[in-house]
Amino acid sequence: MTVSPRHLGRQRAVQALFVLESHDPGHLEAVLADFWQSLDEPTPRAAVRFAEELVRGVVAHLSRLDEAIQRESESWRIERMARVDRNVLRLGAYELLYTDTPAKVIINEAIEVARTFGAEGSAAFVNGILDRVARTAGRL
Repeated sequence: MTVSPRHLGRQRAVQALFVLESHDPGHLEAVLADFWQSLDEPTPRAAVRFAEELVRGVVAHLSRLDEAIQRESESWRIERMARVDRNVLRLGAYELLYTDTPAKVIINEAIEVARTFGAEGSAAFVNGILDRVARTAGRL
């Protein structure tokens, strides 16, 4: 099955955001360059461009994204969330708040990425929070 460049871009963006958490945000370009070189297989140019656009957007709006996620998560402080879940949520919240991609597409993509990289309950966790973020933002 062929994966669309946008879906692969979202997967790569979550992976890059995961790596970035361990680095100074001021080193974004160097971390991204290292990230792309560390992959076992090449990523199509369209997916790279989309992933980098998403990563830069998340980094630029990180505090607002974390506030939106925190506001909609019941009993879960953002720093206590699993790193994969936190980064899938950041990416989804960024797309919901700063792009015109349909909310249903964003949420479905986030659920799939959470299924791919997260733990057993990650998809449901991500779905619940992003659904609330979308409703609060007037996207659903």
